[in-house]
Amino acid sequence: MNVAISANPFTVRFYFHGALSFFLRREDRAEPITKLLREKTSVKDAIESCGVPHPEVDLICCDGQPVSFEHCLVTDAIVDVHGVVGSPAKLGEGLQQRRVTKFVADGHLGKLTRDLRLFGFDVLYSPDASDSSLAASCCSEDRALLTRDRRLLMHKIVRHGYCPRSHDPAEQIIEVMRRFDLAELVAPYRRCLQCNGLLLKVGKAEVFDRLEPLTKIYYEDFRRCSQCGKIYWPGSHFEKLETRIDRIRNLTSDF
Repeated sequence: MNVAISANPFTVRFYFHGALSFFLRREDRAEPITKLLREKTSVKDAIESCGVPHPEVDLICCDGQPVSFEHCLVTDAIVDVHGVVGSPAKLGEGLQQRRVTKFVADGHLGKLTRDLRLFGFDVLYSPDASDSSLAASCCSEDRALLTRDRRLLMHKIVRHGYCPRSHDPAEQIIEVMRRFDLAELVAPYRRCLQCNGLLLKVGKAEVFDRLEPLTKIYYEDFRRCSQCGKIYWPGSHFEKLETRIDRIRNLTSDF
């Protein structure tokens, strides 16, 4: 394929605002990133060449005017790039969908997956899934991709996604709930933590032969996974789970 090279190279200065600095090299965080371009380039490709994945970008202003990812850079310009959280874009006018409720997580986010399922959200997860299958699941099922691999998040068919900044799953769940505005949609104990299947209430008699002796005596409320058959009940850890769920919901509801 022949690419037209401009006889007159041009300079574009990128200012990345807010949490997008996470993706920049330390030496690039204090100053604008300057790119010398020699051909017409989409602003999306230019932004990603700086290390920032497109699903993290909610507003792009080229010389003060909002533009889409398809906008082409052809001459000197100043480009301001804003992330989703804290974006100055008016509601509904940003480049990203604020609320997504279905996810696919890469193999390094197993604990985050369990937490999201605990809160009732639909999360596909396979430790051995390839990058291409993760991206394909996002596209075919309209899911948001959760990964700390920025190159994977840059895959062209990924529409929605987020890179947790923290390595700590306790912080990751808060980040994801804030990014996708999930606090009002929490419905605990609806999903199987193991396989993501829906949990259905069952009578004690239906699962009696699968219970431990003390469980048979002290518990009456049971749910069974519609896919893998795993049985759940409000055991001794239930109060701690309720406290944790309430704390996370309170931390994210007013964000």
